[in-house]
This record gives sequence, structure tokens and C-alpha cells, in this order.
Amino acid sequence: MRVLVTGATGFVGRNVVGRLLGEGATVRALTRRPGEAGLPAGAEVVRGDLLDPAGVAAALRDVDALYLFPVEETAAEVVALARAGGVRRIVDLSAASVTAGLHTNPVESHVERSGLQWTHLRPGGFMANMLQMWAPSVRAARVVRYPFADEPMLLVHEDDIAAVAVEALLREGHHGAAYTITGPAPVTVREQVRAIGAALGEEVRYEEVTREEARILLQAQGGFAAASADLMLGFVEYGGDTPDTGSGYAEQDWSALERPWPDVEKVTGRPARTFAEWARDHADDFR
Repeated sequence: MRVLVTGATGFVGRNVVGRLLGEGATVRALTRRPGEAGLPAGAEVVRGDLLDPAGVAAALRDVDALYLFPVEETAAEVVALARAGGVRRIVDLSAASVTAGLHTNPVESHVERSGLQWTHLRPGGFMANMLQMWAPSVRAARVVRYPFADEPMLLVHEDDIAAVAVEALLREGHHGAAYTITGPAPVTVREQVRAIGAALGEEVRYEEVTREEARILLQAQGGFAAASADLMLGFVEYGGDTPDTGSGYAEQDWSALERPWPDVEKVTGRPARTFAEWARDHADDFR
């Protein structure tokens, strides 16, 4: 089977590529910068940008299945090109907030209307986001400065998302399914910091700061941390820019995600991985 992986250099996409190759699939990986992709040698790395659907058409030829990174602006065109190119199956990356009813995802709608086999992946918050938020301060000073010390977060290992994706791409029986993908249990910020320290074999201090102080620290880092600070800290609501005066995610109705979902184990046959396991997998990134 030949699979096109879009968003191939992202946290999930990179793992999808690796797992597909491990299963013996033929992998075509789409990226805007092939020379910087750093993907396994077995992947056919091609240039393309989902914001330019016409440029993706060639990559979709002779492809059996598509792992679709969600770009709402062009999803309808990309899905239409996939169908015209002979793709039979689409597995799209969505979000657990759709399950929670916080918003709808037009990418899911376009995929469902395509007439192709489809599966939606709806992961919760990525454990990997903590890499981008906290790794600079852990590497520099072995400290995490953040609010909400004891607020539980239901996070998921990015490779668990990829594992579900690959099962849905390669195996039968997943058409029409929407999998909500979470970790095995909520974990607080304090517990996350403790797990990172354990993975490093060194003490990592946690220092409670206000939302405002955390915002300044994250914006100073630039990149993902700066771009995501207002959402992560609750200064805006998910999917909009409405001010939120509470403590981030707790102010929104995440009742559908207050408990772990069983879908990782249901699809892969093994439990979802813990934050402690994720921290060990990424110890070198914090070191």
C-alpha cells in the first residue's frame, strides 16, 4: 500500500511515517522543505504545501491512502483532489474538542462527504506541547515556571496518535469511526515536572507563577510557546478570541474529556502511554 502523509515533519506525522515504514508500506511524505525534513531514508519525500492544493495534486497520484493534516482553508480542494487521484481511504487529524462539543471541524465534514473510506482522529492535548513550552527553561535552569500546579490535564503521547492512525490507514474495520485519543489518566503540572526530572535523573524545580507572568515568559521564548500562550493560559477560548478570566482549560466545558477514553487500547491492543513514559522518550530533548 502506498500512503501519502501530509504534515509529515510534525510531531504526529513524523511518527506516522516511521510506523508505516515499519509495517512495510510505501510512504510518500509531503513537506514544504524536503531538504530539512530529516525523515527516514525509506520515505519518498516530496515538496508540497496544503495551502496550495494545486501543487499537491501530483503527490496524490497512485496513492491508496492519505493521512490528512487539518488545514481548513483548503481541505475541500485537497479532498477532491485525493478522490480524483484514486485515493481510497483518508485518515484525518482532528481534535478531542470536537468530541467535547466545543466546536465543529469542517475538515471532518469534507472528508465524510468525499464518498471515500474515512476515519477521524480526535486527540486531546499533546504531551509534546510541553517540549515547546518548557524545554528551554528545563535545559537552561532545570526549572518550570507555570501556573495551575494541581490542575489535571488529560494529555496524549504523539506516538499513540500515530499508532492509531497507522492501524486505520492499513487495516480494515475503521471506516466511519471517530477515535477520541487520550492518555491513560489525567496528570497535573506538578506531576509532569516531577516526571521530567525523573527521566533526566536530576531535580527539576517547579515554580508557581501567575498567568500574567507565565504569559510574559512564554512570549519571550517566541515560536510555538509565544503563539500558544494565550490559549494555553486561558486568555482566549478554544476556537476564538473571547477573553477568559479563569484558569485556562478549566473554564471551558471539557466534561466529555474528564475521563480517559479507551480508543488507543481498542485500536492498538495496548494501553495508552503515560506522561512518565513520554518524558523518558524525550529525556534528551530536555537535557
